[in-house]
Amino acid sequence: MPRDGGPARLRLQQAALDLYAERGFDQVTTAEIAARAGVTERTFYRHFADKREVLFDGEKTLRDALAAGVAGAPEGLAPLPTVLWTLRTVVVPVLEGNRSFSEPRHRVITATPALRERDQAKKAALTEALATALRDRGASESTASLAAHVGMAAFGHASIAWLDHPDRSLDELIREAFEDLHGLTVPLAAVDDPV
Repeated sequence: MPRDGGPARLRLQQAALDLYAERGFDQVTTAEIAARAGVTERTFYRHFADKREVLFDGEKTLRDALAAGVAGAPEGLAPLPTVLWTLRTVVVPVLEGNRSFSEPRHRVITATPALRERDQAKKAALTEALATALRDRGASESTASLAAHVGMAAFGHASIAWLDHPDRSLDELIREAFEDLHGLTVPLAAVDDPV
């Protein structure tokens, strides 16, 4: 095995995903994942803390990439367009390049309450990373938080549509979600104070 363990890590991820799809997350052990991947259980634990984390690998890398994306967004962009730019330039290429993993991963997570909870924690961490990066860029606390939460909600909406419609690109669906968001908020400018 190469020193970085990259090939073993990928085999472990694929083996876990295959086993979870075949038998369900709760019915699979780390020993079975390791055996399917052709490594020892000890090797499994060198790469992952537990069998959930196989599906959530790279969270810190993604948080860092989101922060770097926000920092590198074109100057003059407002917070929400900055989130859109960051998602399109940082996240879309990664997810579209890993669609064969994303689709079955989503099915396993959806079918497993403990994984749905872990997925929510991951989304919260990514949202906070975006908000922090927006604050670092000069947005107020409130605006940064709102833009990050709204942007991640639109991204989540687009991601589900992407998994349901393999003929559509994630980039196209994210743009549509943000356009829908814009369409929902524009009429608010015409509303007088109801009091």
